[in-house]
Formats: sequence, C-alpha cells, structure tokens
Amino acid sequence: MECQNATEQPASLEEETRTVIEEARMILPGIQAFFGFQLIAVFNNRFQELTHTEQVLHLIALLLLAVSIALIMTPAAYHRIAERGMVSRHFVELASRFLECAMFPLMLSITVDLFLLTRLILKNSALSTVVAVGAIMMFFGLWYLFPWTQSTRARRRHGSGPGA
Repeated sequence: MECQNATEQPASLEEETRTVIEEARMILPGIQAFFGFQLIAVFNNRFQELTHTEQVLHLIALLLLAVSIALIMTPAAYHRIAERGMVSRHFVELASRFLECAMFPLMLSITVDLFLLTRLILKNSALSTVVAVGAIMMFFGLWYLFPWTQSTRARRRHGSGPGA
C-alpha cells in the first residue's frame, strides 16, 4: 500500500460533521432564492405565453425543487431531533447521502426551467431542448461523473481499489 500524501489526511468526525452541515448551509440560500423566483414566475404576465404543457412542466420543476429543499434540510432536522449534541458517523453518512440525493431533483428542476426560459425567449423548442440537454449533461458531469472519477482515481492511487 502506498504512503498517504502529506497533504492528505483523514478528517475527524467533528470536522466531517461541520463540513456536511456547512455544505447544506451554503446550498440552501441559493435554492430558496430559486424557489422564490419559480413561485413568482407563475404570477408574471409572460407565464401565460407558455402552453398548458409548459406550465405543467414549470409546476413539475417547482415540485422537484421542493423535494430538493426537503432533502437538504432533512439532515439538520434529524440532527436537531435524533442526535442533539451528538456527533456520529451515522449522521455524517446520512447527511452526505441526503445532500447527494438532493442534487438530482435540483439538476432536473434547473434544467426544466432553463428549457422553459429558453423557449419563452427564443420561441424555438428545438434550440431550447439543446440548451436543456447541454445543461443536464453539464450538471451530471460536474456533480456526479467528475466526483466519481476522482474518487475512483484516488482509491486506485491509495491502493484500496480493485485488485489491491
């Protein structure tokens, strides 16, 4: 097994807990602002320019965002109620999974709204679809594929990968 790089060291449980809570705190204000803008959009006169199907798509995007908010806020509620004053590996794992899961409906919500906004501005469904597909590929690549490949590379580098 290779020696661990001097710049890499495992975080303590307290540090991991603090990090996961800070990650949720950083994400939440942006998502809440996005949620507010999505709510306001329905009352905008231009919303009526969307077809009924597109209005339903906006509602779906809003619901997906609500799911994302619920997932992001769950670790804080869990920690406050179930593990008040405690720091546990279970909480860190649970919170990390909730944050990871929250990114998927967030990605879909943003993509659907990008499609609708592009369609509203450019009045071109084909181009709007290209923008939405590009956005979802970007989000998926940066939020899932990139971390997964880096994690796989790090495991191989540290000798804990397959065949080690």
